Amino acid sequence: MDNETCTKTDESCSCDCGHAFAPETLLKESGVQEAAIRRLKIEILAGGILFAAAFLLDRITGASDSIVLTLYIAAYMVLGFSVLFKAAVNISKGELFDENFLMAIATIGALAIWQWSEAAAVMLFYQVGELFQKSALHRSRRSIAELAAMRPDYANVMKGEELVRVHPDVVAIGDVIVVKPGEKVPLDGVVRDGCSMLDTSALTGESLLREVEPGDPILSGCINRAGVLSVEVTAGFGESTVSRIIEMVTNAGSRKTKSENMITRFAKVYTPVVVIGAVLLAVIPTLFFGGVFSVWLYRALSFLVISCPCALVISVPLGYFGGIGAASRRGILIKGSHYLDALQDTDQIVFDKTGTLTSGVFSVTRVVSGDGLQPEELVRLALIAEAYSDHPIALSVRNAARERKIEAAFPDPSAYKETAGRGVSVLTEKGEIHVGNRKWMMDTGISGVPEIEADGTVLFVAADHTYAGYLEIEDQVRPEASRTIAMLRELRVTNLSILTGDHRTSAENVAEELCISQVYPDLLPAQKLEKMEEIFASRKTDQQKTGSVLFVGDGINDAPVLARADVGIAIGAMASGAAIEAADVVIMTDDLTALPRVIRIAKKTRRIIVENIVFALTVKGLILILAAFGLTNLWFAIFADVGVAMIAILNAIRAGR
Repeated sequence: MDNETCTKTDESCSCDCGHAFAPETLLKESGVQEAAIRRLKIEILAGGILFAAAFLLDRITGASDSIVLTLYIAAYMVLGFSVLFKAAVNISKGELFDENFLMAIATIGALAIWQWSEAAAVMLFYQVGELFQKSALHRSRRSIAELAAMRPDYANVMKGEELVRVHPDVVAIGDVIVVKPGEKVPLDGVVRDGCSMLDTSALTGESLLREVEPGDPILSGCINRAGVLSVEVTAGFGESTVSRIIEMVTNAGSRKTKSENMITRFAKVYTPVVVIGAVLLAVIPTLFFGGVFSVWLYRALSFLVISCPCALVISVPLGYFGGIGAASRRGILIKGSHYLDALQDTDQIVFDKTGTLTSGVFSVTRVVSGDGLQPEELVRLALIAEAYSDHPIALSVRNAARERKIEAAFPDPSAYKETAGRGVSVLTEKGEIHVGNRKWMMDTGISGVPEIEADGTVLFVAADHTYAGYLEIEDQVRPEASRTIAMLRELRVTNLSILTGDHRTSAENVAEELCISQVYPDLLPAQKLEKMEEIFASRKTDQQKTGSVLFVGDGINDAPVLARADVGIAIGAMASGAAIEAADVVIMTDDLTALPRVIRIAKKTRRIIVENIVFALTVKGLILILAAFGLTNLWFAIFADVGVAMIAILNAIRAGR
C-alpha cells in the first residue's frame, strides 16, 4: 500500500521512515492519521456507490454506454485522484518506481483499452486495501500516541509557605513538590512526608497498587490514589522515568532490522524490474511473434497490478510494530525492532544476581561485634558509614538501625567516599569508619579481619583502622526465579550463567538452587565487563554458538555490561537510571518471568514476518507466471495485490496479541 517518502528533517516525523518521534507531537500526529482515514472512508464510500451504480446499470438494465462510462470514470476519479496526484508529485521529484506509479500506469492503460469497469475496480479495491493498511498501522501506533498522556502537565512546588503550579521542566533537583490524590507524579523523587498508594500501571502494566511512605523512592508517571505526598525531586524533567520511557518507546522504530532493510532494498530493485518486465511483455510478443497488442497490453497491465510489493512493504514493519506493542502492554519496553530479531535468536543469558535473580531486599540477619563493643554500637557505626549510599545493602543497614531504634548524626558529605563493589569510608570527629568486604579491609591496611563462611553477604566494620565486627546480610531468591529458568529451558535457552560482585558461597548457593552451572563471583564492575569480553571471545572459537548473548541486570554497576551485551535487559521499574539508559530492553514489572515472555514474543513476531514474506512472494510469483501466459485477468491481479496484502496484514496483526 502507500508508503510516502518522508522529507522531514526534524523530530516531528511520525511516518515509518526511521526518524525519531517527538513525544509532544504524538497525539497531534495521531489526530492527523485519523482524519486521513476518515477522508479515505468517504472516498471509498462515494466511489463505491458510483461503481456499484455503473455495474448494475451495465449488467442489469442495459443502460447506454455513455452513462455507464461516465459513472465508471467518475468512480475512477473519486477513488484514484489521490493516487494519480501522488504519482505525479513523485515523478516530478524523479521518484518513478513506487506503488502509486504502478497503479496509475496499470489503470490508465486499462482505460485506454476500454476496460472501464476493471480500471475502476482496481482503484476501489486498492483503496480498500489502503484503508485496511492505514487502520492497522494506526492501531499499532495509537498506544504510542496514548503514551504521551503519561507525561504530566504540571507540578505543585512549595515556594516558602505557598504552593505554586508550574510546568515540570522548570522544577530543579532538590525542590519539594506536593502530589495530591488523583494527580500524576510529575518528577522522580523521594517521599519526605505523607503515605499513599500509587497506581503504577502506566509504567509497569500491572494494576496492583504500591504503598509508599517517607524515605521511599517515587517515579514520575505514577498516579497518587490516596493521601497527600511531599516529594523531594531527585531528577530533572528530561531525566525523569516517564520522559525516558516516552523517548524509548517513541524512538523504538528508529533503527530498522535486517528484514526491514532487506525488504526496502528488495522493493527498490524489484519495482523497476517488474515495470521493465511489463513493458517487454507488451512489446516483444507484438513485434516478434505477431501477437495482438491489446491482448498483450492487458496481460502487461495485470502483471503491473500483481507486482505491487504492498504486502511485503507494510506487513513486515507492521509485524515489528505489533511485537513491540505486545511487549509494551505487558510492561516490557523494547528500544528498537532490531532487538526483537536479536531476542528471538538468544542462545545464552548472563544474569546479575542481586536484584535480578534475588529480590534485592536485604535484611541484617546477624550482628557479631568485636571485643568490648556492643552489637548496637556496631550497627550505629555501619549506619554512619552507609548514610549516603543508595545500595540495597546500605538500605538494609538503615532498616536494621530503625528496627533497633538506633540513631546517628549524618556525617559531612565531603568526608564520605564510596568505592564501587568494595565498600565505603567516612571521616568523623572520632576517627575514620570503614564498612565493606574483607579484601577491601585488607587492602586498606586493617588487620585482624577474620575469614567468614556465610550463606549471605558479610559486611565488615572497622573504626579508626581497628576491626570492630561484622554484619551478615541475606537476600532471598525471587519466588518466580525457578519458574523463569524452567521457561527459558523450554525455549531451548540452556546456556545460563551468573556474574556477581557477591562472594562465592552466596553466589553458588543461588546458582545451585536455580540449577545454573556457570558462576563468576567476587567481581568488581570493571571485572564484570572483562568477564563478559571473555564470554564473547570464547564464543568466537565455538562455531556452534552463533546466537545472541543477553545480560540481565538492574544496578548502576551493571550499565557497562548491559551496553556490551548483544541485548542488555534492565529489570524492574526501580532499576537504576544508568541501567535503564544502557539497556536495550527494560522490564518495568518486577516479574522475572517477563524475560522468557519477551523472548517468546520475539520468536512469534519473527515467525509471522517469515510467513508473510514466503506467502506474498509465493502467491505473487505464481500469479505473475499465470498473467504472463494470459491465464489471469485484472480481477486475479486485484486479489494478488490487495488480497495478499490484506491477508499479510491480518497475519501481522497477530504479533500484537
